[in-house]
Amino acid sequence: MNPVLITLLVGFSYIVIFGGLSLFRREGLSFRFATESAAITVIAAAFSALTGLPLHPVLFLVVLYIISMRVRILVDLGTIFARRGQFNQADRLFALASRLWPDEISRLIVQLNQATSLLQQGNLDTAIAMYRDLLEQAEGRLSAKHEAAAHYNLGVAYLRKGMDAPATVEFNAVIDTWPASPYARYAEAALERRRRKGTSISQAKKHNEH
Repeated sequence: MNPVLITLLVGFSYIVIFGGLSLFRREGLSFRFATESAAITVIAAAFSALTGLPLHPVLFLVVLYIISMRVRILVDLGTIFARRGQFNQADRLFALASRLWPDEISRLIVQLNQATSLLQQGNLDTAIAMYRDLLEQAEGRLSAKHEAAAHYNLGVAYLRKGMDAPATVEFNAVIDTWPASPYARYAEAALERRRRKGTSISQAKKHNEH
């Protein structure tokens, strides 16, 4: 097959497959992702046609993935550093990701991870503000996984602030958003602990009354 046609086939198949995965994850189609990937594919095919140099399909696919998914890759790296407690490195990666022209969905994912980093560092007020702003902006554009994570972490932040009522609301939102997720199990466990705590307090009060 003509190398130029192979490049075009690889590029546009990539757009269709990853676009389909986004729809499956309930994120919606990203116009930025589609146009960037199509532009890179056309440029690569034009280069191959003009120079007569065939592009290796796997190498082209790797380059296309790195360029089009640059923000997600940096977020994943930042998350690894944050889990290790290396928050300075994580925050720098999140900041870099936010400057690399993310699409709307990727921008929200960056904000989610920045808020989680702040939560891990104990900066509860700022983390709460970022989670609330994120969920207001999301309006169904985030995947169930990311939306459930935002609700769960916001609930954790509220608990650490001693705000049990809004924490309960968020934990229930996790269960409604993605019932089969690990976040839902964590939320159910947190709600159960709160119920047991409430029962213990109630029994202690009755005992004192006697």
